[in-house]
Amino acid sequence: MQPKVKIAHDPKKVVNRLFKVLPERTKNVLVLRFGLGKSTKYATLESIGQEYGITRERVRQIENNGITTIQNSEEMAREAAVFEELRDAIALLGDVVAEKDLLNALSDSKSIQNYIHFLLVLGDFFVHKKENTDFHTRWYIDETVAQSVEQALERLYASLGDDEIIPEADLIDRFLSELKDLNQRHKNAEVLRRWLAMFKKLDSNPLGEWGPVTSPAIRAKGIRDYAYLAMKQHGSPMHFSEVAKAINHLFGRQAHVATCHNELIKDSRFVLVGRGIYALKEWGYTDGVVRDVIAAILKREGPLSAAEIVDRVKKERYVKDSTILVNLNDKKLFSKDADGRYHVTST
Repeated sequence: MQPKVKIAHDPKKVVNRLFKVLPERTKNVLVLRFGLGKSTKYATLESIGQEYGITRERVRQIENNGITTIQNSEEMAREAAVFEELRDAIALLGDVVAEKDLLNALSDSKSIQNYIHFLLVLGDFFVHKKENTDFHTRWYIDETVAQSVEQALERLYASLGDDEIIPEADLIDRFLSELKDLNQRHKNAEVLRRWLAMFKKLDSNPLGEWGPVTSPAIRAKGIRDYAYLAMKQHGSPMHFSEVAKAINHLFGRQAHVATCHNELIKDSRFVLVGRGIYALKEWGYTDGVVRDVIAAILKREGPLSAAEIVDRVKKERYVKDSTILVNLNDKKLFSKDADGRYHVTST
């Protein structure tokens, strides 16, 4: 939930008073362009032009002239208090804030939000930054703060690996380390979260972890990604039927057991470690059947006794001791030295 910021003035009444300085057609164009009438949808220049039988460029001129007329009017000066309120609201939200978050903080009503947006367009205090590839649409009242925040967000993103996923608390700590020169009043969790919400390159997953939006652990797109998140949340190997249930419980996604099993088999992030039991490869589990696991262990650690091998393998596979020993006795793959330790047979 967004924190609600109360303003004493009624935005709709303020705008209607400001409209008194305009010709009727100019007022109607602005009503349509900013969704201030029966419809809250912003009308396009083309659609308004068709309605009035004029070009889209002429509509743009009427819009710009109407805004300038209001800004230069005595009525605008008499409404100074509401613009001060809006400036204070943006300051409270961190001096720079995504448009969506700002409007949601000021009102739940789409209609009232449109009136507030129009007042922001009119006000001298407010700077509007359009959406681009890195940032959502945002408003600010302090250019120094806005630049510092945007640069800090870029540095924060650059500090993360392509697939690095971290808890929100750790991300906020990193973000704070990039904001050393900002006023202390900005350095609270709510403001930092709002600044993070402006930035398109980072996002959080349903488990509250953050990372690059390109990571499947952040933007889950299918059963495999949800299975990964479910297993990561669980923290230890799971049977595929348990994974399906966890997906349903954690994310409200219908995951059929058979489909889940098939998807886990196909994805290299998962390792089959027992009958229907899967683990995440990132936990250190080795791909392959039991003999592959034994070979990987011996190559990694060097010669080991049978008991040591059984102990190591059982940390990676849910199998009986006898199954491990049967595979270990394959003389084509493994040999035993005079001390009773096993080696991978040289080929």
